[in-house]
Amino acid sequence: MTGEITDKPTELTGRLLIAMPGMEDPRFEWGVVLLCDHSADGAMGLIINKPAQDIDMSALLTQLDIENTADLGALPVRYGGPVEMGRGFVLHSPDYASAVTTLEVTDDLSMTATLDVLEDLGKGQGPEKWLMMLGYAGWGPGQLEHEIAENAWLVCEAAPSLIFGLTDTDKWEAALETLGVSPMMLSSEGGRA
Repeated sequence: MTGEITDKPTELTGRLLIAMPGMEDPRFEWGVVLLCDHSADGAMGLIINKPAQDIDMSALLTQLDIENTADLGALPVRYGGPVEMGRGFVLHSPDYASAVTTLEVTDDLSMTATLDVLEDLGKGQGPEKWLMMLGYAGWGPGQLEHEIAENAWLVCEAAPSLIFGLTDTDKWEAALETLGVSPMMLSSEGGRA
């Protein structure tokens, strides 16, 4: 039926959220979040453009007593969000699947949250493209839809080239450009016409 209004949320799994200027929560300011899961029960995502403070891959693998023969050195660990910051998530290309469990987010993006992916990365046997995050962003039922309606986020397609191919500082503006939006056009004030 055309014009029918439903309470069913729009499926946003595999899309990017772009924080609008004026985001009141500093944890998400200038953030770009990949939504790994979105349903009527809520949403879970990973911030892809904020480095974690005081830790890199070498230090993380050392803390977890994982061999680092691939010499991952000073590769960054990212702040994935404010929920369960002691928990790790690897967002990666689909060329890898954990023997334990891997979530297929889209045809081009997967996410693994088990130690075996870090063990494989340490040996140089993990996915070709990947980002390591600590913590995640979570929303309860209807919360994300409310934030989008209140002008806190824009939504765009998630291109692997944007996620894996750009520096963290370039991702926010590049995500906006996929929508044809210049950061100079955005207002930090929300409103309704």
